[in-house]
Amino acid sequence: MIAALLARRESLLLLATALLVAAVTWRFPAFAAPGNLAAVFNDTAILIVLALGQSAVILTRSIDLSVAANLAFTGMVVAMLNEAHPELPLALLVLVSLGIGLALGAINGLLVWKLGIPPIVVTLGTLTIYRGMAFVVSGGAWVNAHEMTPAFLDTPRVVIAGLPVLSWIALAAIAAAFVLFTRTALGRAFYATGGNPTAAVYAGVDVGRTRFAAFCLSGLVAGACGYLWVARYAVAYVDVAAGFELDVVAACVIGGVSIAGGIGSVAGAVLGALFLGLVKNALPVVGVSPFWQMAISGAVIIAAVAINARAERAKGRIILREAGAVA
Repeated sequence: MIAALLARRESLLLLATALLVAAVTWRFPAFAAPGNLAAVFNDTAILIVLALGQSAVILTRSIDLSVAANLAFTGMVVAMLNEAHPELPLALLVLVSLGIGLALGAINGLLVWKLGIPPIVVTLGTLTIYRGMAFVVSGGAWVNAHEMTPAFLDTPRVVIAGLPVLSWIALAAIAAAFVLFTRTALGRAFYATGGNPTAAVYAGVDVGRTRFAAFCLSGLVAGACGYLWVARYAVAYVDVAAGFELDVVAACVIGGVSIAGGIGSVAGAVLGALFLGLVKNALPVVGVSPFWQMAISGAVIIAAVAINARAERAKGRIILREAGAVA
């Protein structure tokens, strides 16, 4: 039973996370305090939510590198709206952020679906476009905390049952993603599209439409995080979350979501994001230079990709052996 558990990527990642916490706690006991761990989870909440949206895209054998740019543009727009029209209700601003994010995600999906452009090319292009759009609408100016309304800034920080609203949003996103991926036809289509697109077509799955839906979901999530990021950090500017798309992809890969598509889980993506968040929070505590932090994070990503590739090759060999036995 123990061997079966350790064979699962999620179990190994959970063990690695526990060992990381234990190692840091050995030197700094306060690190494992419930309040600090809750703060780490809250710090990682946006990464978790984005990783769940990215997982849907990667499962379909695609990738969305524009999520951080989508977040930046959406956050800038809602921050500017809040500054210019403080009388607008927060609910309307959240709907605006969701709508913009969804629209930007749909653009990615349409370019991939209808024009057949590789997802990495599409999203590299839209990454630059969306960042440029943020600069155009803002003129390069910042929107600072004193220019935003208290309701806009404080809502994600409101504590309910011991956790900030931002953490509860992440928990709700985890639950929703679990239901979507495991209990719906669309979730099964994500896996089928990435696992074997040709077989998926014969099974009645519209591969193009499924990828479009995945990009829409990723965009919707990025739009929501646009508001959450700006409200949490109390500032909006063009370079918000610059490079964060790499952290999002890294969280998925570390969690066992295969870049080749068709393999991955909600638990894996969440644990990958948490592990990355813990690494980023733990390294400064033990006095590691920011430059080494980047190198260590990169090494973790490479190791995760190597483990994924090895596991997939091993799975392929097992399938071949089984096929040979049947023959």
